[in-house]
Amino acid sequence: MTAAATEASASHTEHADFAVEGMTCSACATRLEKALAQVAGISTATVNFALERADVEFDPAQTGPDRVADAIVKAGFQVPAERFSMPIEGMTCSACVGRVEKALLSVPGVSEASVNLALERADVTGLRGVTQAPDLAEAVARAGYKAVLRSAAESQAEAEEAQRVQAAAALRRELTILLIAAALATPLMVQMVAMFLGWYGIHELGGVNVHGLHLPPVWELILATPVQFIIGARFYRSAYKAIRAGTGNMDVLVAMGTTAAYAYSCWLMLTLPDATGELYFEASVIIITLVLAGKFMESKAKRGTTAAIRQLMDLRPQTARVRRAGGEEVEVPIAEVRRGDTVVIRPGERVPVDGRVIGGRSELDEALITGESLPVEKNVGDRVTGGAINGTGLLEVQATAVGADSTLSKIIRLVENAQAGKAPVQRLVDRISAIFVPVVIAIAVITFATWFFITGSFASALIPAVSVLVIACPCALGLATPTAIMTGTGAAARSGILIKDVTSLERAHRMNVVIFDKTGTLTAGRPTIVDQRALRGTDAELLQLTASVQQASEHPLARAVTDRAKELGLKTSPVTGFRSTTGRGVQGTVDGREILIGNEAMMREHAIATADGEELAARWHDQARTATWIADRDGLVGMLAIADPLRPESREAVAELRRMGVQTLMLSGDAPRVAEAVGQQVGVDEARGGVRPEDKASAVNQLAATGKVVGMIGDGINDAPALAAADVGIAMGSGTDVAMETAGITLMRTDPRLVPAAIQASRATFRKIKQNLFWAFIYNVIGIPLAAFGMLTPIFAGFAMAMSSVCVVSNSLFLRRWKPAFQRGGKAARTRTDTQIAQEART
Repeated sequence: MTAAATEASASHTEHADFAVEGMTCSACATRLEKALAQVAGISTATVNFALERADVEFDPAQTGPDRVADAIVKAGFQVPAERFSMPIEGMTCSACVGRVEKALLSVPGVSEASVNLALERADVTGLRGVTQAPDLAEAVARAGYKAVLRSAAESQAEAEEAQRVQAAAALRRELTILLIAAALATPLMVQMVAMFLGWYGIHELGGVNVHGLHLPPVWELILATPVQFIIGARFYRSAYKAIRAGTGNMDVLVAMGTTAAYAYSCWLMLTLPDATGELYFEASVIIITLVLAGKFMESKAKRGTTAAIRQLMDLRPQTARVRRAGGEEVEVPIAEVRRGDTVVIRPGERVPVDGRVIGGRSELDEALITGESLPVEKNVGDRVTGGAINGTGLLEVQATAVGADSTLSKIIRLVENAQAGKAPVQRLVDRISAIFVPVVIAIAVITFATWFFITGSFASALIPAVSVLVIACPCALGLATPTAIMTGTGAAARSGILIKDVTSLERAHRMNVVIFDKTGTLTAGRPTIVDQRALRGTDAELLQLTASVQQASEHPLARAVTDRAKELGLKTSPVTGFRSTTGRGVQGTVDGREILIGNEAMMREHAIATADGEELAARWHDQARTATWIADRDGLVGMLAIADPLRPESREAVAELRRMGVQTLMLSGDAPRVAEAVGQQVGVDEARGGVRPEDKASAVNQLAATGKVVGMIGDGINDAPALAAADVGIAMGSGTDVAMETAGITLMRTDPRLVPAAIQASRATFRKIKQNLFWAFIYNVIGIPLAAFGMLTPIFAGFAMAMSSVCVVSNSLFLRRWKPAFQRGGKAARTRTDTQIAQEART
C-alpha cells in the first residue's frame, strides 16, 4: 500500500470504547482481542481486563459499532446497554416524533429510540461506551429540533423545580402571544361576522342609515401581516425544517394554508380597483390565532396528564434532620444523608428517607405512596418510606435507602418508564402519521384542481383547498395513545398500583386467568402455631426441640415455631448439620439426635411411620391447618398445627375477579387438603397443594399453552420464576426485591383487592385509547371530505383542527378520576395536606 493510500485509510478510521461484561481473567481479554482482530475493518483492538473495556479503531466503510458489538457477543461476552432520557423541544405533531426517532436511530450504537410527543421526551437505548448523549443531541438538532441534555445536578429536586418554573413561564409567554394575536384578529373577526349578518355597505337600522362594519383593505393588510409573519413565524421555521428533512408535519399544512389565503388577498389588492369585501386576510389571521389557542389549551391539558409524576416528585423533602455523634441534630440537604444515619422526624414533617424506626411511635400518612387511605401505625422495628407524612409522634429512623435507591425514586422511575412506552397500536398510528401530511397535500391539490375545473374561479378553488390543509390534524393521532397511558398509569400509581411498562399494561387488560400464591398473598403471611401433639415426651420438649432446629431457617413456618418458643421462654440448643430440602422440610442434629421436620412426604422418604398421626393430620388439614411432622431416627416425636389466617380482603378480591370473568387459581406448597380448604374459604375456582416453586412456573406455562393470558401474583423469592413466566407478573409490595424486579406490576400495599383493580386500570386505559383513536380518526375521515366538498370554511376548519387535540387530551384527563371499584363504592380515600397534618399534630 502506498503512503498516500495508507494516509487516506487512516483519515477514515474511527475510534470507539466498548464496555464489556463477562471477562473473568486476563486470558479472556486476550481471547477477545484475537476475536476482534479477525473482524474486517478493525485496525486495532485493545482490551483492558481491569477496566472491562475494549478500545477499538475501525474503518466505518467496512464495519460499524453494531458489528463490533456482535463480534464481542459471539466471542462469549456482553456489551451492556445504556439508557438516555432527554427532553425534546420543537415537536408539534406525531410526524415530528417519527423524524426525531429516525434521527436518533442513525446515531452509532443506538438500538432503540422511543419519542413521546405528550411528554416531549426521547428515551434511547444504546451501547454503553459507544452511544454518547452529545451525539444524540447533535442528531436531534440536524433533524430540526433541540435535545436538552440533563446534568447530574438537574436530577435533583431544585433543578426539577426550576424546569417547572420555566415551563410555567413559557406557558405565560404563550398566553401573551395568543392575546396579542387575538387582539389583532378581533377587528377582522368583527367584520367577518358583520358580513355574515349582511351588515355591509349602507343599511337602515331603526330608521337610521349606518355604514357596514368593514375595514379598508390596507388596514386588513396592516393587521394581518404581523400575525402571519411574526407571530406565525414558528410555523414557517418548523415547516422549513420538516421539508429539509424530507418529511412533513402539521406546521407544513398550517403554513401552506394561511400563506395561500394571505398571498391571494395581496394579489387581489394589487389587481382589483376596490378589493373591499373580497379579501381573505381574516381567514389566515383567525386560523393562526385558533391554532395558537388550541396549542395553549393542549399544553395546559397535557400538564394534567403528568400530574401524578409531579405529585410524586413533590413528596421528596429537600432537607433532613440528622443526629450526629454527641446527640447534636443538624439539618442537611437530602443528598448528604447516608445509609446508617439517624434521622429525626418531627410531627407533621415528611419522612425524608427509607428507613427503620429505632425510636419513638407515631402514625404515617402514606396515601400518596401506597394509596392507603388511613394512617399506618409505626413502632420500633417497623419500616418507613420516604415521602410519607408523620403524624403526632416524634420518630427516630435509621436510613436504609437514600437517593436513587429509595422506594419513592424507584416509583418515579417505574411510572416514568411506563408513561414513556408505546403501545402496539401507537406504532401503527406512527406509520400512518408518517404518510399523513403528503396525502393531505395531495388531496388539497386535487381539491383545488377539481374546483377550478368546475367553476373556473381561483377563489372558489382556493377556499376548499385551504380548508383541507387546515382541518387535517396529525396531532390528535399522535396524542391519542400517550396521553391516555400517562393519565391511566398515574391514576393507578395514586391507588398503589405501579405498572412497570406498557407491555404489562397492554397485557393486563386481556388477562383472563389469575394465579395466586397462598402465603403472604391471600393469607397474612404470619403463620402461628394453633395446636400441637407430643407423641413422645411433653409439649414443651417438642416445641423446644423443633425450635432448636428451625432457628437456622428463614422460612415463615420456622419463624412461627421460634417465635412461639420465645413467647414461652424456652431455651434452644445449638444445631449442627442443618440441611433444607425445598418443598419437603429441614433436618439437623440437636444434642446428638438427628431431627427431621417437614411434611408427610419427607417422613416417607426417610422411612418414618406416620400411622399414629394420620388421623390428626387429616383433621387439621380439613381445618386449613398445616401439619408439621417432627421425628428422629426412632420414629415420630410429635406434630404441630400451623395456620396462616386469610387476609380480610381476599374473599372480596376473588369475588371481584370472578365477576369480571377472570378465572382464579391458587397454588400452595401446603398439603393438598390444606390448599383445598383455604381455596374454599377464599372462593377460588381451583386450589392446588403440594406445589413446589419450579412447579408454579410449569403451571403458568401449561395455562399459557392453552391460549390463556395468565397473571401470577406472589411476594417471595420462590415466586420469581413464575412471575417471570407469566404474561403479567404482579408482586405484592410487602414482598422481596427479587419479586418486585421480576414482576411487571407491583402493588404498593398488601391488599389483594388491588389485583382486580390493576386489571380495571388497564381496561380503563385501553378503553380511553380506543375512544381517543376513534375520535382522532373519525375527525379526519369526516372533516377532510367535508372540506374538500366546500362544506367547511377555512375558519371553521381551523377551529375544528385546534379543538381536535384539545378534545383528545381532555378525554384522557377523565382517567384522573379513576379509582379501584372497592374504593368507589365505599368510603372515599382520605388525603390531607402537610399543613392540615401539622395542625393536627400541634393540636
